[in-house]
Amino acid sequence: MRTEGSRIAIPAAPNLVLLPSQASLDQSDSQVRDGERSILGLTLTQRTVMAARRAGYGRIFALARDCVAPPGTVEIANWSSLADALQPSQAAPVVIAPAAILSESGWLKALAATQIEPAAWAARPGRIIVLGAAALSDALAELRADGGVYDMAAVAERLARRFGPAVAVPNEIDPLVVATPRDVRIAERRLLRSLVKDTDGFMARHFDRHISLQISRRLAPTAVKPTQISVLSTAIGVCGAPFFLSAHWSWQLVGALLFLAHSIVDGCDGELARLKFQESRYGGILDFWGDNIVHVAVFGCMAIGWALSATATWPLWLGAAAIVGTLGSAGFVHWRQLRAKDGSGPLFTSVSSAPDDHLGGMLDAASRRDFIYVVPILALFGKSSWLLLLASVGAPIFFFLLVLLALRERLRSRAVISAS
Repeated sequence: MRTEGSRIAIPAAPNLVLLPSQASLDQSDSQVRDGERSILGLTLTQRTVMAARRAGYGRIFALARDCVAPPGTVEIANWSSLADALQPSQAAPVVIAPAAILSESGWLKALAATQIEPAAWAARPGRIIVLGAAALSDALAELRADGGVYDMAAVAERLARRFGPAVAVPNEIDPLVVATPRDVRIAERRLLRSLVKDTDGFMARHFDRHISLQISRRLAPTAVKPTQISVLSTAIGVCGAPFFLSAHWSWQLVGALLFLAHSIVDGCDGELARLKFQESRYGGILDFWGDNIVHVAVFGCMAIGWALSATATWPLWLGAAAIVGTLGSAGFVHWRQLRAKDGSGPLFTSVSSAPDDHLGGMLDAASRRDFIYVVPILALFGKSSWLLLLASVGAPIFFFLLVLLALRERLRSRAVISAS
């Protein structure tokens, strides 16, 4: 088996064939929708169609002898129909899987990047079968002989009889077939775990996500949209800002807890979007600027509250520095990193175009929201304004370092172009 890093590559995007489920489902089960199991708001076939498209697959066929093919798939009655449909793209490999497979873009991409030739076929028993492009014609002839076979075990038996034992699929490609209610719970946990980002800070990973994932799990079967969560998160944060106008610790604590709630709920919009393949440029922009609006509101109210309690104007200058630094950094990141991206994936992942850049990594770490957990502690002592003092220094420095990073990346790119 060769993978993406090898010299031999798959010549065309693989096609996907879904075999009908052999299990009978209880239609009164809340996890069954339109005759299929539903996992976190999407039926298994819906998830397969969206994940396969995201992974760059060609056409998605459904062997539907006794039922209507699900939306997004091409209905075929038998293997002969598949052979006819594949004639224009005969050079592409074919992936065969049961309709009850839990499709995820990660393993689908890895499978598409796996070269099985010179072997005729590869398999992970009961879950996926890959037919090499060169052997496809012979394989389909074998599968349609004697009336055809339509379950994974029988397909594997026919292919083994014709070509010999299958090559093993790489271990990292490990899909799940959802056959029982217990499998549904396993599938949900698996999908939710995949939502944790590598870029999450310590507190976000070990605290925020535990709460936000459970919220997203309950929202996924509903009609709530990620953009609605973004608006709600922003509203929670903005509502918390006026509590920092008070010098009393109890009011500051209420504001700090709302600020923290904003941070937790803010994780749900992206989780919900990734779970249901609802990422969009508009949603990413709304999420990005919603966070910055909350920060500006909090810093502004902290500055005004501090100025009122101190009967002085200098805290307003601290607030202005924090706000200008925040908006300058947000605008600069939007211009450099978000402006040219579409909504097909995460809109914002790093302040740097070079993920291995040391300065970029430091700025990414500084931009994470773990600092929010300091605010309730400061609020308990009526010292939330100390955050403003730090932000009035840190936000402008962050902005100037962003500019420095951009200039350095431009100089490096010019040096590479000159050298080539």
